[in-house]
Amino acid sequence: MYDRGLSVLEQYGLETGAVYRGRGALICETGGELVLIREFWGTPRKLEYQAKLLEKVADASPILTDQILCNKEGSYISIDGENIPYIVKKWYEGRECDTRSEEDICKGALALASLHKVMCMPVESHYVKESLCSEFQRHNRELRKIRKFVCGKRKKNRFEQEFLDTVCCFLGHGEEAVKRLEASDYKELRQAELERGAVCHGEFNQHNVLFSEGEVKAVTNFDKWNFDIQVGDLYRFMRKILEKHQWDLELGKKILTAYHQVRPLSRGEMENLRIRFAYPEKYWKLANYYYTHNKAWISEKNVEKLEKLKDQQEKWRNFVESIFVA
Repeated sequence: MYDRGLSVLEQYGLETGAVYRGRGALICETGGELVLIREFWGTPRKLEYQAKLLEKVADASPILTDQILCNKEGSYISIDGENIPYIVKKWYEGRECDTRSEEDICKGALALASLHKVMCMPVESHYVKESLCSEFQRHNRELRKIRKFVCGKRKKNRFEQEFLDTVCCFLGHGEEAVKRLEASDYKELRQAELERGAVCHGEFNQHNVLFSEGEVKAVTNFDKWNFDIQVGDLYRFMRKILEKHQWDLELGKKILTAYHQVRPLSRGEMENLRIRFAYPEKYWKLANYYYTHNKAWISEKNVEKLEKLKDQQEKWRNFVESIFVA
C-alpha cells in the first residue's frame, strides 16, 4: 500500500508530513526535513558498518550522504505491526545526474573522488569483494557453459543465434583480460588497498548522485559497499555513461581528468582500470540473464542490447586501447 512503512516513524519520534514515492521506497517530509523509508532484508551487522562509514563520511566530506537513523531504542532497524523490518534514512531533494550533460558527469566524478579520499575503515574479511581474477575467470566459465547449452539446442531463437555468432569473439576478449590481469601488479595493488581499508560505494551510478542548483548535493544508496580497489567504482560509473555515449574517447578523458584533479590515480590503478574496461562485462550480463531466466520467452529488448554490443564492439575496443595512452 502507499502508506506501508509510515507507522515506523513513531519509533523515531517523527511526525508524518507529505509523502512521495521513491525508487522502491517512500520519501516523507517530517520536521522540515526529508526521510526515506524502505524495507530492509539485509544483515544487521553489515548495516551497522554502513552506518559507521556514512558517519565518517559526514564528518570528513562536503558531500552529503543518506545517513541511517537510529530509532528511540538505538536500533537501525524498526519492525512495523506486520513484522516487516524497515530502515529510515536522511534524504535530500534534488535531481539525478543527467547522463546527457558532460558537466553533470564530470561533477559526479569529482564527487566520487572526494568520497574515495575519506572512505576507509578497518577491514572486515566478510565484506572484502571477490578478487577480480576470480570474478573474470568465473564469468568466462559461465560464458563457456552457456555456449555449450545453446549449441545443444535443436531450435534456436534470435537471441541464441546472435549469441552464438558473437560468443567466441567476446569470450576471447574475456580470456585476454584475464591474461592482462595476471601479468599486472593487481595482487600487490589489491593488497595495498586492503591494508589501508579502502572502501567502495559498490553501485556508484547516475541514479545515486543528486544535484541541487547545479552542484552535487548528495550521494546515496551505499548498500552494496565493500572493501576493494576504489577504481572499481570509477569503472562502473564510466562504463554506464560511456555505453550511452558510444564510447566517446574525449568524454572518457574528461571524466578521468575530473577524478584525477581530486584524487590522482597511480600507474597501477590506471592499468587496473584499463583491464576492467577490457573485460566484456555487459556481454556477460546479458548472457547470464538469458541463462538464469525463462528461456521460452526472450525479451526483444535484450536482443536489441546484444545487437548494440555487437555494433559498438569496434568503438569499445578502440576506447580500451586509446584512453590510457600517455
